Amino acid sequence: MKVRKDFFIRKKNEIGVSLNEVQRSAVLQTEGPLLLLASPGSGKTTTIIMRIGYLIEEKQIDPARIKAVTFSKASANDMKERFKRFFPHLPPVDFSTIHSFAFEVVRDHFRKTGVSYQIIEGDLKELGAGDFKDSPLHKKIILRNIFKSIVGENITDDQLDELTTYISFIKNKMIPLNKWEQVKVDVPEAEKIFREYEAFKKSGYHKLLLDYDDMLANAEHVLEINEEILQSYQDRYDYVLTDESQDTSLVQHAIIEKLVRKHQNLCVVADDDQSIYSWRGAEPSYLLNFKQVYPNANILFMEQNYRSTKDIVDVANQFIKQNKNRYNKNMFTQNSSHHPIEIKSFPNYLNQAKYLVEEIRKADNLAEVAVLYRNNSSSIALMNEFERAGIPFYMKDADNRFFSHWVVDDILNFMRMTFTDKRTDILEKIHLKFNGYISRKQMEKLKEIHNNESVFDNLLKFVPLQEYQVKLLTESKETFQEMKGMPPLHAIRVIRERLGYEKSIEKMCERLGFRKEYLLGILNTLEEIAIGLETMEEFASRLKYLESVLKNARFKKGQNVVTFSTFHSSKGLEFERVYMIDLIDGIIPTSDDLKNGAAGEDAMEEAVRLFYVGMTRAKKHLELISYKERDGKMVQESPFVLQVRKIINPEYEIMIQEDTTSSKTKRAIKVGKTTIPYNPNAIRDQKDITSGMDIKHRVFGHGVIIKSDGEMIEVRFASGVKNLALKTCLEMGLLEQV
Repeated sequence: MKVRKDFFIRKKNEIGVSLNEVQRSAVLQTEGPLLLLASPGSGKTTTIIMRIGYLIEEKQIDPARIKAVTFSKASANDMKERFKRFFPHLPPVDFSTIHSFAFEVVRDHFRKTGVSYQIIEGDLKELGAGDFKDSPLHKKIILRNIFKSIVGENITDDQLDELTTYISFIKNKMIPLNKWEQVKVDVPEAEKIFREYEAFKKSGYHKLLLDYDDMLANAEHVLEINEEILQSYQDRYDYVLTDESQDTSLVQHAIIEKLVRKHQNLCVVADDDQSIYSWRGAEPSYLLNFKQVYPNANILFMEQNYRSTKDIVDVANQFIKQNKNRYNKNMFTQNSSHHPIEIKSFPNYLNQAKYLVEEIRKADNLAEVAVLYRNNSSSIALMNEFERAGIPFYMKDADNRFFSHWVVDDILNFMRMTFTDKRTDILEKIHLKFNGYISRKQMEKLKEIHNNESVFDNLLKFVPLQEYQVKLLTESKETFQEMKGMPPLHAIRVIRERLGYEKSIEKMCERLGFRKEYLLGILNTLEEIAIGLETMEEFASRLKYLESVLKNARFKKGQNVVTFSTFHSSKGLEFERVYMIDLIDGIIPTSDDLKNGAAGEDAMEEAVRLFYVGMTRAKKHLELISYKERDGKMVQESPFVLQVRKIINPEYEIMIQEDTTSSKTKRAIKVGKTTIPYNPNAIRDQKDITSGMDIKHRVFGHGVIIKSDGEMIEVRFASGVKNLALKTCLEMGLLEQV
């Protein structure tokens, strides 16, 4: 027992690190398999580093015989830096990602078997596998070409993303070829493209071509069939640690299993409640079945949160308990209460970004503020508003593809046609996307005409048309002429409605499997950017400028700027103030998350975990933000927000009632013994109550607010003036703005 005391006391004196009882147990249990379940903010990295230091200093283990594997390069570098700070006098330990370890195995195997290979993904110089400039071969280029040859059209960036995710999912899940067709994907001919891709990599070139997923699959296969290589790696390491193991896929788990098969000295650090990457093959169920793989394993629960206030920890802990497929943990904190979680609902989507600007510009330290959202598309409107307000930001997932998306190009080409309708090259790009119904054959005929006249006049005079097209093309010409000099917001709406662009998009979604909501969301965002601009030239310039702002935003990490991030990419980060936005039913959870059956249940639980990850990024201040209307349509706040309301105020009872007359579900709220239908349009925030406001009360009908003192509200109804308890009105959703 003297060793234990000396080590921990010595480290407290040397570096000021003090561990709790569970963390100490994790450090001391060095032999055999250990699953360390680490709640958010529980000091897992500190515990891992202390465990490695203990192995070296107290058990005299050679650092070269310890292998630490993590999921991302950033995590591996963080652990290296932390180890240097804690144990500056010790030799370095082998910290790496699972991909770099797999590549080492594959490289050894190919060197011994004389196989010539080439990596076709990422930065090849970094991998030491040749110069990427010497060859046009790249995973995405190959897939683009195969898609074009099979489908007959160019693949979009979104489809390419989904296709690469589909391929990665199958390989990481180790799904056999005869079951590929069971994997859901919206890309046309995806399975056929995948087969062609695999065949090309093996025989379409003079070298074997490998992508990152191949490294994992090949490494697992090599360790399975090559006893000599397997033994060389097993003999190299006596202790193995894996971090972020809830993000690890089946093939990655299989590699680690083989590596530790002899000694089983494995420490797996994970949190099943933060597993949010099933779409790329992560296998959270592996953690739940850990004892089936390692029957002698010990499981420790690191449940104490050092990051967040009691207000946040208590609510988040209760929120995650709605999931069934999890270890029964109880996150707690000894931190004091600071500020209750705030829930805000605005009348309109546009109010959200304006509110954030007003709130965040008051912050003393912008680096301690984060705005989190589920989808990257949320970031463009934010960026537009914050840039106008002069508030600097760092974009965690800066994605420039918005500005090069074909929908954005289409809108700009429509606008270009208002300046001159004599350019056949512009019309060719949009001729299938408005209600002139110009066929490809007609377009080819038009391209033969070079008289520098209106393309519409040339179509009407020289190109054979269907009878119905004459009127449509005449109207289209008039519409483009009317649009000349029109403010961009008005122009976009004309393009969407009168020229029929939105209907064209709907047809493309049916034919090609595009997500309609996503494409319409791009149009809505373009409208938001256009607000307040006077000319289409200004609009085009604004888009170009915002694109440059976005490019620069990714280089502002570590500066005094606000962080914009998706929920997914926020994992591992922490901030004093966190705003979770766009908390709308359909965004989180999505309609796919709500599907019936086992797959739907898994998706719903992952959505809950994603929301939980967002909540637990906050140290002191957390706001959940929704709105009642977007793009002219009424929306409902996320059911997750309703659940948080109930946790904060136990009198709430959210009841889901099936409506037998339609496919919709109706929510009701029970407060005490009173049950009332849930009203998504109800005023929920005291700040939304102003004198002179016209409101509608559930019982008393229409009225006008005379005054409010924060506790009572005085309202003039047709039946007379009434004094109402403001808190009750807000909680029960009794008031609605007229």
